[in-house]
Amino acid sequence: MSPEQRTKTTKATKGPRPLPSLRSLPSLPPADATTFIPPHGGYEDLLSFQKARIVYDGTVRFCERLLQKRDRTCDQMIQAARSGKQNILEGSQASGTSKEMEIKLTNVARASLEELLEDYRDYLRLRGLAEWTTEHRYTRRLRELNRQPNANYDTFKQGIENPDPAIAANVMIGLIKLTNYLLDRQLKSLEQDFLKEGGLRERMTRARLVARAKQGPWK
Repeated sequence: MSPEQRTKTTKATKGPRPLPSLRSLPSLPPADATTFIPPHGGYEDLLSFQKARIVYDGTVRFCERLLQKRDRTCDQMIQAARSGKQNILEGSQASGTSKEMEIKLTNVARASLEELLEDYRDYLRLRGLAEWTTEHRYTRRLRELNRQPNANYDTFKQGIENPDPAIAANVMIGLIKLTNYLLDRQLKSLEQDFLKEGGLRERMTRARLVARAKQGPWK
């Protein structure tokens, strides 16, 4: 057999597939990273959760003041507001072991708040009241309040608990629209994180390979 034939034969030979190298894995953690459950929780630091909590508290006050307790819509609005808030919380807590669950729960929160938004719009429409435009002077004032650092329920209390139902409902609509905007951005960020980092299985594989590399070839 000629040297050329031996070279071709060698190239055609197939052996067992090697384990993926550390460099071949995307978003490789630092060399000393052997854990695969990342820091999670911290939902109270999420601006979306902070706004959703204001929406929940405001909805409870709104229903107490302006709707009959026997009205089924009252319970539905409070439950939708609670679902928005709680699913952001649960998604944040679940993120350590399931990015998929975090995305799913965050999307449930977004859907619940969209339902609540329509309830407030129904309230205005059925009473012949107008929804504020983006250039309404009160809408501009609401945007100014939302820019304040550490804004909480008290920041918007005068509007939420205003004796004029049109003002109260429109303030709530503005707060929900902002929260939905924040959740849309959050979902987009979660999508990109998943594409970049993968889920739990990928993190487990990376952590295991790092741990094996630290043990050395004779362990």
